[in-house]
Amino acid sequence: MDYYLITEDPINLAEALSMIDDPSTGAQAIFLGTVRNEFEGRPSLGLYYDVYPPMAQSQIRKIGEALKEEFDIRHVVIIHRIGELPVGAASVLVAVSAPHREQAFAAAKAGIDRVKQQVPIWKKEHWADGSSQWHDEPEGTKEPR
Repeated sequence: MDYYLITEDPINLAEALSMIDDPSTGAQAIFLGTVRNEFEGRPSLGLYYDVYPPMAQSQIRKIGEALKEEFDIRHVVIIHRIGELPVGAASVLVAVSAPHREQAFAAAKAGIDRVKQQVPIWKKEHWADGSSQWHDEPEGTKEPR
Protein backbone atom coordinates (compact mmCIF):
# COMPACT_ATOMS: atom_id res chain seq x y z
CA MET A 1 0.00 0.00 0.00
CA ASP A 2 1.27 3.48 -0.82
CA TYR A 3 0.62 6.25 1.66
CA TYR A 4 1.58 9.93 1.74
CA LEU A 5 0.80 12.25 4.63
CA ILE A 6 1.58 15.65 6.13
CA THR A 7 0.35 15.53 9.74
CA GLU A 8 0.55 17.00 13.22
CA ASP A 9 0.11 13.52 14.69
CA PRO A 10 3.02 11.34 15.85
CA ILE A 11 4.42 8.95 13.26
CA ASN A 12 3.33 5.38 13.94
CA LEU A 13 6.25 3.22 12.81
CA ALA A 14 4.40 -0.09 13.27
CA GLU A 15 1.51 1.16 11.12
CA ALA A 16 3.90 2.36 8.41
CA LEU A 17 5.65 -1.02 8.37
CA SER A 18 2.32 -2.81 8.03
CA MET A 19 1.51 -0.63 4.98
CA ILE A 20 4.63 -1.75 3.11
CA ASP A 21 4.34 -5.41 4.12
CA ASP A 22 4.07 -7.62 1.05
CA PRO A 23 4.90 -11.33 0.72
CA SER A 24 6.33 -10.70 -2.78
CA THR A 25 9.10 -8.51 -1.34
CA GLY A 26 12.29 -9.56 0.37
CA ALA A 27 13.37 -6.18 1.66
CA GLN A 28 12.04 -3.25 3.63
CA ALA A 29 14.08 -0.09 4.19
CA ILE A 30 13.08 2.67 6.56
CA PHE A 31 14.48 6.13 7.13
CA LEU A 32 13.20 7.75 10.31
CA GLY A 33 14.34 11.31 10.93
CA THR A 34 14.23 12.62 14.49
CA VAL A 35 14.65 16.03 16.11
CA ARG A 36 18.17 16.37 17.50
CA ASN A 37 19.30 18.36 20.52
CA GLU A 38 21.74 20.59 18.63
CA PHE A 39 22.13 22.26 15.27
CA GLU A 40 25.53 23.36 13.99
CA GLY A 41 26.94 23.02 17.52
CA ARG A 42 24.25 25.11 19.20
CA PRO A 43 21.97 23.45 21.81
CA SER A 44 18.35 23.10 20.67
CA LEU A 45 15.15 22.24 22.54
CA GLY A 46 13.11 21.30 19.49
CA LEU A 47 11.65 22.43 16.19
CA TYR A 48 8.52 23.93 14.72
CA TYR A 49 7.74 22.72 11.19
CA ASP A 50 5.45 24.74 8.94
CA VAL A 51 4.17 23.92 5.48
CA TYR A 52 1.39 24.62 3.01
CA PRO A 53 -0.22 21.15 3.33
CA PRO A 54 -1.86 20.78 -0.12
CA MET A 55 1.38 21.65 -1.92
CA ALA A 56 3.55 19.47 0.31
CA GLN A 57 1.09 16.56 0.12
CA SER A 58 1.11 16.74 -3.67
CA GLN A 59 4.89 16.89 -3.79
CA ILE A 60 5.46 13.88 -1.53
CA ARG A 61 3.01 11.88 -3.67
CA LYS A 62 4.98 12.79 -6.80
CA ILE A 63 8.20 11.75 -5.08
CA GLY A 64 6.71 8.40 -4.07
CA GLU A 65 5.37 7.70 -7.55
CA ALA A 66 8.76 8.53 -9.08
CA LEU A 67 10.54 6.24 -6.60
CA LYS A 68 8.28 3.35 -7.54
CA GLU A 69 9.00 3.79 -11.23
CA GLU A 70 12.72 4.50 -10.92
CA PHE A 71 13.64 1.80 -8.38
CA ASP A 72 10.94 -0.80 -9.15
CA ILE A 73 9.81 -0.90 -5.53
CA ARG A 74 6.42 -2.32 -4.55
CA HIS A 75 5.24 0.07 -1.81
CA VAL A 76 6.22 3.44 -0.39
CA VAL A 77 5.12 5.41 2.66
CA ILE A 78 6.21 9.03 3.17
CA ILE A 79 5.06 10.92 6.27
CA HIS A 80 6.23 14.32 7.49
CA ARG A 81 5.13 15.86 10.78
CA ILE A 82 4.44 19.55 11.21
CA GLY A 83 3.92 21.73 14.26
CA GLU A 84 5.93 21.74 17.50
CA LEU A 85 8.24 18.75 17.92
CA PRO A 86 10.46 18.14 20.94
CA VAL A 87 13.94 16.66 20.85
CA GLY A 88 13.73 12.96 20.05
CA ALA A 89 10.40 13.13 18.21
CA ALA A 90 10.15 11.47 14.81
CA SER A 91 9.71 14.18 12.20
CA VAL A 92 9.87 12.33 8.88
CA LEU A 93 9.55 8.75 7.67
CA VAL A 94 10.30 7.16 4.32
CA ALA A 95 9.56 3.43 4.20
CA VAL A 96 9.74 1.21 1.12
CA SER A 97 9.45 -2.46 0.24
CA ALA A 98 11.11 -4.07 -2.75
CA PRO A 99 12.06 -7.49 -4.04
CA HIS A 100 15.74 -6.95 -3.16
CA ARG A 101 17.72 -4.94 -0.58
CA GLU A 102 19.67 -2.88 -3.13
CA GLN A 103 16.42 -1.44 -4.52
CA ALA A 104 15.02 -0.82 -1.05
CA PHE A 105 18.14 0.95 0.29
CA ALA A 106 18.54 3.09 -2.85
CA ALA A 107 14.86 4.07 -2.91
CA ALA A 108 14.74 4.99 0.79
CA LYS A 109 17.86 7.15 0.46
CA ALA A 110 16.59 8.84 -2.69
CA GLY A 111 13.22 9.34 -1.02
CA ILE A 112 14.51 11.25 2.00
CA ASP A 113 16.97 13.23 -0.14
CA ARG A 114 14.13 14.30 -2.45
CA VAL A 115 11.81 15.18 0.43
CA LYS A 116 14.55 17.44 1.83
CA GLN A 117 15.30 18.94 -1.60
CA GLN A 118 11.84 19.29 -3.14
CA VAL A 119 9.17 19.67 -0.46
CA PRO A 120 8.80 23.24 0.85
CA ILE A 121 8.91 22.74 4.60
CA TRP A 122 10.07 25.54 6.89
CA LYS A 123 11.54 24.91 10.29
CA LYS A 124 12.06 27.12 13.28
CA GLU A 125 14.71 26.14 15.80
CA HIS A 126 14.00 26.65 19.51
CA TRP A 127 17.38 27.33 21.07
CA ALA A 128 18.27 26.32 24.63
CA ASP A 129 18.91 29.99 25.50
CA GLY A 130 15.20 30.74 24.98
CA SER A 131 15.48 32.33 21.54
CA SER A 132 14.02 30.95 18.32
CA GLN A 133 15.12 31.28 14.72
CA TRP A 134 13.64 30.29 11.37
CA HIS A 135 16.13 28.57 9.15
CA ASP A 136 16.97 30.80 6.18
CA GLU A 137 15.16 28.72 3.60
CA PRO A 138 12.74 25.81 3.36
CA GLU A 139 14.41 22.44 3.85
CA GLY A 140 13.67 21.68 0.22
CA THR A 141 16.04 24.32 -1.13
CA LYS A 142 19.30 22.99 0.32
CA GLU A 143 21.52 20.15 -0.76
CA PRO A 144 21.40 17.18 1.65
CA ARG A 145 24.18 16.97 4.22
